[in-house]
Parts: sequence; C-alpha cells; structure tokens
Amino acid sequence: MSAGAIVPEGPRPRHFGWARLGIYAFLIVAALFFLFPLYVMVLTSLKPMAEIRMGGLLAWPSDPTVEPWIKAWTSACTGLRCEGLRVGFWNSVIITIPSAVLAILLGMINGYALSFWRVPWANWMFAILMFGTFIPYQVLFYPLVRIASTLGLFGNLGGIVFVQVVFALPVMTLLFRNYYASLPEELFKAARVDGAGFWRTWFSIMLPLSGPMLVVACILKVTNTWNDYILGLIFAGRDNLPMTVQLNNMVNSTLGEREYNMEMAATLLTALVPLVIYFVSGRWFVRGIAAGAVKG
Repeated sequence: MSAGAIVPEGPRPRHFGWARLGIYAFLIVAALFFLFPLYVMVLTSLKPMAEIRMGGLLAWPSDPTVEPWIKAWTSACTGLRCEGLRVGFWNSVIITIPSAVLAILLGMINGYALSFWRVPWANWMFAILMFGTFIPYQVLFYPLVRIASTLGLFGNLGGIVFVQVVFALPVMTLLFRNYYASLPEELFKAARVDGAGFWRTWFSIMLPLSGPMLVVACILKVTNTWNDYILGLIFAGRDNLPMTVQLNNMVNSTLGEREYNMEMAATLLTALVPLVIYFVSGRWFVRGIAAGAVKG
C-alpha cells in the first residue's frame, strides 16, 4: 500500500439488514397496491361477458379474447356515434402535438428572455404571467369562449390548440426560466462579447443545453393535454372531441347490457400513451428535474 493512502476504518457495512428488508417490503407492498387495479382491468378486458357474469374478479380468463379491444377501438358507441375510440384517439393526437410544440417553444423563448435579457419590467411581467397559473380554469371559460368565437376558433381543432397553449404557457415559462437561470451566466456573456444577438445566442448556446428541460416539459405538456377533459369538452366542438371525452360518453351512455370488458379495454387504450411516455422517458424526467426544474 502506498504511503499516504486513506485506509477506511470502522465496521464493514453489511450488504443486507433489517432496514433494507423493511425498505424492500414497503416498496413491494406499494407496487402491489398500485398495480392491483391495473391487473384487474387487464384481466377484465380479456374476458368474455359470460365469464365476467360468473364472478371471479381475480381469476385468470379461461378463454382469453381480444374482441373487447377491437370493439372499443372500432365500433363502440360514444353517445350516438358507434365509431369507437379511434376518432377520439386521432383527435387527441392532432390536439396534443401542435399544442405541445407551440407551448414549449414559446415557454423556452419567454424563459430565455426573462432569465438573461434584462428587458424593462421583466420581474413584473414574470409575476403577472405566474399569477395566471393560480386562476381556476372555470373563471376564464366565458371570456375565452367569446374570444375564440370572435376569432372563428370556437368548436374546431384550432381553437382547442389555442386554449391549450394559453393555459400551458405560464408553467412552461416557469420551467425554462428557472432552468436557464441555473446555467452559468458566463456562457451568455461570452456569446454577447462575440457579437451574438438574441436569436443567435438562443440557437447556438441555450437550445443545445435545453435537452433535460425539454424532456420534462414534453412529458408534462403531452400527458396533461392527452388526459384533459374539460377543455376538450368545451372548446373542441362535437366533431373534434378528444379521447377522454369520448371515453366518458361511452361509459355514461351504455344501453342494455353493460360491457365491462369493452369499457376496461377502452380505458386502457386511453391511458396507453401517457403510460408509454412515462415508462420510456421516466429517467430523463428525473434528470431534468434535478438539472434545474425546481431551481430559481
């Protein structure tokens, strides 16, 4: 051993003990608690109605079938229309993608301007923008309906995208403003010394460094828009209802026999996109939060 080397002292930590056993037990119980409803939904969606009527909620289906999934997607009745959830799915896609892109892009620019460019009244502008996050949606519905009607945006996809961007902008601005404020200011000053302007600095320096926060903003915005119900119900119009509204109409307008297997399949189809996003991007979400989402 070389001279001056640090020798660890004290008892060697055990690899397994009662504390770790307790942690594992708690995690297992918590996982089972949250996975149990999902387990029941998946089993029910794979059972024919004859087997569901016999009981056995936790029993594995004796004759598994994907017919409820096919019916939920193609021919389930959502109100007076029997076109399945596919129409609502594509409506949700058309609503989610442009509203997420516009909200994140505008939030990035606002956060960049409020963190580095000392525009007049920047703090007051930021405070007013943040005040919008604490106003309940219901208070703004009537004026937004009048504004959207005046602009010809009420009852169509453009109107629901506009409303989604408006409500998401304060949160997106807060995320990116705090993230940019955590970056070394010397980067910005060096770019200014080299003659870079507002857009050049943003494209060449800030945008490449925004990866972690882009993932956080994308996860938050996509999941919130996809799971939204009330904005889609009010502003989308009858022909552009998102998947969540159609799912509600399907469950609440069932006539005759209630098809629990089809309803469970429709619910899983509606939740599929957020689940995939969280499973795929979960670790990047944690990295983005740690990189500056709660700093400021």
